[in-house]
Amino acid sequence: MKCKPFFLLLIAYCLLLNSAAAQPDRWQQRVKYNMSVDVDVNTNRFTGKQKLEYTNNSPDVLNRVFYHLYWNAFQPNSSMDVRSRELGKILINGRPDWDGRVRDRISKLKENEIGYQKIISLKMNGVPQPFKYHETILEVDLTKPIAAKSKVVLEMEFESQVPLQVRRSGRDNPATGVRYSMSQWYPKLCEYDYEGWHPTPYVAREFYGVWGDYDVTINIDKTYKLGGTGVLINANEIGWGYDAPGTELKSTTKDKRSWHFVGNNVHDFVWAADPNYQHLSRKMPGDGPTLHVIYHLKPNDAHNDSLWNTVADAAVKALPFMESKFGKYPYPQYSFIHGGDGGMEYPMATLISGPSLGTVFHEWMHSWYQMMLGTNESLYPWMDEGFTSYAEDLVSKFYNKRSSLQGMRDALSRTPNNKNLKEAIDMLPEDHSNAYDNYFALAKSSYEEPMTTHSDHYKTNFGYGLAAYSKGEVFMEQLGYIVGADVRDKILLEYYKQWRFKHPNAADFIRVCEQVSGLQLDWYKEYWVSTTKTIDYGIDSLWEENGVSKIRLKRIGEMPMPIDLQLTFKDGSTEMHYIPLSLVFGEKPAENTTQKREIHEEWKWTHPTYIVEFKRKLTDLKIAEIDPSKRMADIERKNNVLELNW
Repeated sequence: MKCKPFFLLLIAYCLLLNSAAAQPDRWQQRVKYNMSVDVDVNTNRFTGKQKLEYTNNSPDVLNRVFYHLYWNAFQPNSSMDVRSRELGKILINGRPDWDGRVRDRISKLKENEIGYQKIISLKMNGVPQPFKYHETILEVDLTKPIAAKSKVVLEMEFESQVPLQVRRSGRDNPATGVRYSMSQWYPKLCEYDYEGWHPTPYVAREFYGVWGDYDVTINIDKTYKLGGTGVLINANEIGWGYDAPGTELKSTTKDKRSWHFVGNNVHDFVWAADPNYQHLSRKMPGDGPTLHVIYHLKPNDAHNDSLWNTVADAAVKALPFMESKFGKYPYPQYSFIHGGDGGMEYPMATLISGPSLGTVFHEWMHSWYQMMLGTNESLYPWMDEGFTSYAEDLVSKFYNKRSSLQGMRDALSRTPNNKNLKEAIDMLPEDHSNAYDNYFALAKSSYEEPMTTHSDHYKTNFGYGLAAYSKGEVFMEQLGYIVGADVRDKILLEYYKQWRFKHPNAADFIRVCEQVSGLQLDWYKEYWVSTTKTIDYGIDSLWEENGVSKIRLKRIGEMPMPIDLQLTFKDGSTEMHYIPLSLVFGEKPAENTTQKREIHEEWKWTHPTYIVEFKRKLTDLKIAEIDPSKRMADIERKNNVLELNW
């Protein structure tokens, strides 16, 4: 009887997620995994059984299916190995362009250090199926097609060897001391969507999966402690803080114990295991999730123990802000698990190599921009990493400024009509300056490629990283410049509402932007994403003619933008002169209601110059500045400001 409330909660959770999925009318395939694995911690191998219920919700007949076999990348001369070594031949600022964690390490792995995933048998509806290996992709030519709008059961037996820690997954990472980081550990069905199959080989990055339900049982040496995706169903049998905070791992007479996890409406499953793991947990108020922090503690390392406690406390403080900005976190739990080789996100969990709060916030925000929204990272990495980096910046600043904000709010409570103080709180800067600096470095280098480039096919890791993370982050902050920061914030909530669990693409996001803002924004996506054209505006000249003061602005770069031109006068007053772009067919609302603002005629994108007129004497003008908020990614900001000494 004690389990009844939990199962009622689980049923309610499933109904909520199924309801949430009924958004824009784009069909989604569906999976239901039931897996059991048996781990030998002496040989670092395991055997597994997988029963996969696959629902073909598409209008298409499927003659074949594909699986990911990620760990086959960790073998000498694999695509990942050769690609890394080839990129290492490229020197950027005197350094090899390879991922420092991969380098040439795969080429040196011994037989007992490589990773592999071997398929022992595969059946569909009880009938054996022929299959063919393509390194990290398994191709299955079906003996009978899967009809549209039908369901089949795929049953598989497989065996795997855990690779030495190289990239994301693996064992025995000396930097963390963690025994097993088990990501990409099982044969995973590839995604089939409106564009067809996506059997993307594992070369470096990124991931795209089918949403569904996972029921996973892990049989492992009884001394090991686990964290992972989903809810631990047999918490009362396991103990170790899962049944109640602070409990010990329960004793057993068996050599192995079984850990039974269930995760619903997720598109992947991760777990990690170590005999020396420690476990912290925090329960959010009401129906909020339980937050787990699972970490490897070295002997007599009280400082590190304190840092992981800070992770747990910071997560509690940050979640309400995250939900207010980006939408509600819908799952019953989230785990921060010590492991991997840096930070890597998975549904309801992340692997992180240390207690850095920046990494903590970044990986958790992937719960929104990959786990719930689930864009195809191979095609739109900037919609995943860029949007997440943008969110990370906001969450980090919120956390770091929390005490000073509280002081300002206390002051506002004493003077509730203090409009200036209220606007100061609302407009605290989120400058994303690091992202802008990185983008400027990319734009001025010879390595920039359009963000439409497939993530594995960038010429350099340097170009990929700055495009996906930094240029993607700038995309979002600059969107606030174009439509207004408040409108951009509404866009993000509407995007979450409409497209969670639906695999949106770039056009889908822009359509939400247009719906919320009332502005045309397709030009922004085409210029910023599909080209490498840059923004550069300057103040060309100024003069007075027949008592009218005039400033001529010049578009030097190839990408057009709407313009905020702020004029500051000798008496200290300011005016904002807003120049809409012809392609937008409208204008953003005023962002500072206390400042005088004048809206001018639109600037036609075909015209390289534009003249702004204002009514005060020219000699009254002290400073003219294009984009004083510095949210427009103008690659040469020196010509944006003109200071006058009359």
